[in-house]
Amino acid sequence: MPGLKDIDKIKAQALAAIASASTQDDLNNISIKYLGRKGVITSILKSLKDLPIEQRKSVGAAANKIKVEIDQEIKSALNKFKISRVKAGIDPTLPGIARRLGAIHPITQVIDDMCRSFHGMGFAIERGPEVETDYYNFEALNFPPDHPARDMQDTFYVEGNDLVLRTHTTPVQARVLEKCKLPVKVITPGKTYRNEEISTRSYCVFHQVDGFLVDEGVTMADLKGVLVAFCRDFFGEGMSLRFRPSYFPFTEPSVEVDISCFLCRGKGCQLCKYSGWLEILGAGMIDPNVLKMADIDSEKYTGYAFGIGVERIAMLKYGINDIRLFYENDIRFIRQFI
Repeated sequence: MPGLKDIDKIKAQALAAIASASTQDDLNNISIKYLGRKGVITSILKSLKDLPIEQRKSVGAAANKIKVEIDQEIKSALNKFKISRVKAGIDPTLPGIARRLGAIHPITQVIDDMCRSFHGMGFAIERGPEVETDYYNFEALNFPPDHPARDMQDTFYVEGNDLVLRTHTTPVQARVLEKCKLPVKVITPGKTYRNEEISTRSYCVFHQVDGFLVDEGVTMADLKGVLVAFCRDFFGEGMSLRFRPSYFPFTEPSVEVDISCFLCRGKGCQLCKYSGWLEILGAGMIDPNVLKMADIDSEKYTGYAFGIGVERIAMLKYGINDIRLFYENDIRFIRQFI
């Protein structure tokens, strides 16, 4: 039976073998030789019953101690092999792994494109608050108190009836006309809100780009010229426009503007409901009452205004058939517009 001196000798041999091991297989073989079920240390512990009682305690304690030490040394050596293998597998000359970048939202892209087009025609850009007063959202724009747009089913009211989430960006027009020096030529992009049922074609949040010009001698012909120039710049040459009579409280006369369907070029298809036309905006000459509310002489000055729904333009431009896709924050949808 091995004594304490033999156990120290076994420990020295095991540690020397671990230090000289060159592969993980070598370490596994050392572990089997010394710590396995038939290993050297295991055999010593099994034979303790054959030793005299006075030697069992000392030999058993020494065997268990070197068992722990050998196991720790083997694990430490295995970790070193793993670290060295990882380091050996790194090639600093290889290009890095590029992170996938986000994309500009299609609504933002369309607003930027529209603003660039109008800015090129001399329009300044103004923005206003999304929480608006009843005065600027309605009264200053010639909405009588009993107008349907004031109904709770259309408008989100906050803090009683004094403040609303703006239903269009035209209130910025009223604010600008109050403080500006004429002539003025401005577009007002921004987010708007209406209490509408959410469906494939309507949403409670949407964006608009409104525009207006006030100066001496402004006519409907000026409005038509600007809108024709915008549509041909934005949608491409060869686009026809159609002006239809309409009604808005803040313009008189008022029109709705259609463009020839860019998918079928006016021949009729599912997108244009086989009419050959797509409605894109509302416009008209600014009502004299709106000018008077801003203390502008409506006998001397005239102006035009227009409002374009950004989501509708984006749906037409990119062939999107459900407005809800813009607000679901699905990165797969957004990445299509990189």
